[in-house]
Amino acid sequence: MSWPQSGSEARRPGIRPRIWRRAGSRARRLRLRTRIILAFVLSTLLLSAALSVIVFALTRQNLLNGRENDALATVGFNASVVNRRLSPDIESEALQNLVSTLATPEGSRPVLRVGSDWFQPSFEFEQGDIDERLRRTVEGGKPARMRYRVRDRPFLVIGIPIPGHNASYYEATPLDEIEDTLGSLGIILASAGGGVTLASAVVGFWASRRLLRPLVDIGEAAQSIARGDLNTRLEAGAAQELVALTDSFNDMVGALQDRIARDERFASEVSHELRSPLMTLSASVEVMNTRRAELPERARTALDLLTEDVNRFEHLVEDLLEISRFDVGTAELDLDVFNLLEFVENAVSATSPVKIPIDCDLVTARTRVRADKRRLVQVFDNLLSNAQRYAGGATKIALGHQGKEVVIAIEDSGPGVADDEREHIFDRFSRGRQAVERGTSTGVGLGLALVAEHVGLHQGRVWCEDRPDGQPGIRFVVYLPIAVP
Repeated sequence: MSWPQSGSEARRPGIRPRIWRRAGSRARRLRLRTRIILAFVLSTLLLSAALSVIVFALTRQNLLNGRENDALATVGFNASVVNRRLSPDIESEALQNLVSTLATPEGSRPVLRVGSDWFQPSFEFEQGDIDERLRRTVEGGKPARMRYRVRDRPFLVIGIPIPGHNASYYEATPLDEIEDTLGSLGIILASAGGGVTLASAVVGFWASRRLLRPLVDIGEAAQSIARGDLNTRLEAGAAQELVALTDSFNDMVGALQDRIARDERFASEVSHELRSPLMTLSASVEVMNTRRAELPERARTALDLLTEDVNRFEHLVEDLLEISRFDVGTAELDLDVFNLLEFVENAVSATSPVKIPIDCDLVTARTRVRADKRRLVQVFDNLLSNAQRYAGGATKIALGHQGKEVVIAIEDSGPGVADDEREHIFDRFSRGRQAVERGTSTGVGLGLALVAEHVGLHQGRVWCEDRPDGQPGIRFVVYLPIAVP
């Protein structure tokens, strides 16, 4: 039987090596590099779009103006030819021949109206294709021009009235060539704009990477320092503007390292110096306890209080010495291979005054692990003592496995731990708000901190969570990646 997936497997990815902390919700924001790249892309896109629109509009205007000027000159000349050759007695056949022989550009369609008769050499453009507004303007005696589509083809239609003969001359010039040219130009401009935008994205990525490299280095250095590597230092590199920043950063880390080293040495030396007088004091108290029956009642009460405080003082000094070994990096594992279930049974019987039920599946019962017995015994002692002190004692110990890890869970039925305290309960000298309010806290807040240190030294992790059965209480879960066949 594998360890239940709910409540533990969901927390496995990205868990810190020592203590698993519940990750709070984070607002998703665009990274600075992404924003720089987007700024490059959007700026280039807007600029290329504006230039494309301007180039397209100017080219279109120039092409249309050139075609209109040529068409106006041709239409004016042909209208003057028609005006000279018109006469009251001219026949319809002669008018048809006249329209057919006019010198029109290739593709242009002439249309002549004389009275109510219309003459055109081609049926590709007829009198019915002339826009009504254009006809009214020309027949009103004013020349006019208009661009519109006839049977899905673009035309420039120019009309000139011929006074004195009740006639008007029209000429339709196709604009297919200009439309095709503008279509090709639009494709070229769009492609060029897309290419330039893509190139700007590449340039933005390169520039952002180069510009943000110092900030990335600072961030990585800060993360390394947060993980405890105080030997991390920054290099200014080629960016002379960052020399002052890197020097200040390195000086700050150096000062922090010196301060922590002094504090660690101070705590270690104080703890060592306290051991000798503490041993003397403990021996004296022990001698007094041997003569306890001879003491008066008030003296026995004072002796009990003194004995309790001395014991507490001994635990504090031992915990401080253990913590100082972790801080100075001298803590080492004395590994043994042993059966997990047997070890837990012996550890519980040695550290707990009451019998605690142990739930273990068959596979885990045969699992042998490689670990430091002394440190794991202290883990059990601290967790069980914590449950006894604040929750009336542990109610169950569950053993399981998950992949190549063994899982140890200790449950109690106490008041639990507030959500806002679960991220700090493994901090040093943290005793919990409820324990302090109830006045039952007799420790100094190093027990769970040592649990985290011991588990972290085994490359494991520990956290607390609600009981999976929904009952009141809390469950401390220890993952140890030390399982062997």
